[in-house]
Amino acid sequence: MAVEVVMPKFGLTMTEGTIQQWFKSEGDAIKTGESLFEVETEKVLYEVEASADGTVAKLLYAVEAVVGVGLPVAIIAEAGEEVAEVAARYADAPAAAPAAAPPEPAPVATSAPSPAPQEKRGRVPVTPAARKLAKEHSIDLSGVAGTGPRGRITREDVQKTIDSGGQAAPPPAPTATPAAAEDIPLRGMRKVIAERMHQSLQGSAQLTISTEADVTQLIDRRQEVRQEFNVTYTDFIVQACAHALRQHPRMNAHLEGDIIRANNDIHVGLAVALDEGLIVPVVRDADKKSLKDIAAEAKTLAEKARASQLKLEEVSGGTFTVSNLGMYGVDAFTPIINAPQSGILGVGRIVEKPVIHRGEVTRRSMMVLSLTFDHRVIDGAPAGAFLQTVADLLAHGNRVSLDTR
Repeated sequence: MAVEVVMPKFGLTMTEGTIQQWFKSEGDAIKTGESLFEVETEKVLYEVEASADGTVAKLLYAVEAVVGVGLPVAIIAEAGEEVAEVAARYADAPAAAPAAAPPEPAPVATSAPSPAPQEKRGRVPVTPAARKLAKEHSIDLSGVAGTGPRGRITREDVQKTIDSGGQAAPPPAPTATPAAAEDIPLRGMRKVIAERMHQSLQGSAQLTISTEADVTQLIDRRQEVRQEFNVTYTDFIVQACAHALRQHPRMNAHLEGDIIRANNDIHVGLAVALDEGLIVPVVRDADKKSLKDIAAEAKTLAEKARASQLKLEEVSGGTFTVSNLGMYGVDAFTPIINAPQSGILGVGRIVEKPVIHRGEVTRRSMMVLSLTFDHRVIDGAPAGAFLQTVADLLAHGNRVSLDTR
């Protein structure tokens, strides 16, 4: 009996997925456990495996099609079945038609612009960030060698092509009328971010408080630690937040119906900006890890995020989030809570300024910390106490753990 391969559900919030590539063509033999197609969810890329041995009888969707969870996307004919007969049974399926090609433009008196180079599809995987960068620089992806898993073309591969002169397409010829602005569909990661941010603001009582932390000692501490291993200011902040959450457990809680549920574990999410949106990989049990472990894990998670290689468990289960925009020259901002968490810390840039320190005006390095919290779960005073603990830890060089190995 023919087997329907459906769009799986990865995580409680997933409602649809985008098919990024097919690993098999119609008529190919396939075995249980072999990769059939790759799907992009709101968080990560996944390879979906076949659940039966047989022959791929029908692929119901084209690449880049958005498919709802639970809908069939491919049909596998099992041993002994006539592949043609199985395929014929699905010939009239509404989803069977591939995405329609755009109609040929009518000839005009003025010269038409040369078409932009088309991305090589087939079985060559391309990350969303690489596609966007290639489009911005008119790079023909068919000439780019991928260095990622399965030959995936990454953003770094495209950037190398650009840096080396690349295969830039000739600029389009001028037209009589200006080109229309590009319409960007709200789907995939961008759609989920939009929905969750809106739901977060509507579904909680968010309030932001801020303080200015003196991080002069933290700068010296970082230089000291960097003699042993590479570490960022964000790594120090993640560690400081983890230890502050242990001291202020209400900030590590979340609301479930009419119950404030305390979290025994401390998993700190780290907001990573991508070209197509924002993703929050999680440093698990951050309060139990040395600074060196946090630095190594955060670096790995950020690299995997930019290469679209994160697994679901690496972006799930966070109990608090850190969002650092200091590297973009931002002084302060109002972060939005990553539901169902109850708090998120926004981190601004480090600025040298005159400050009264120990009774004297002196030059100090200052950083603005902005804490958004759910007022239904925690009040302003305990939230302020948590923020002060974080600021104090950073002000003293974040010496919460002398074990840097």
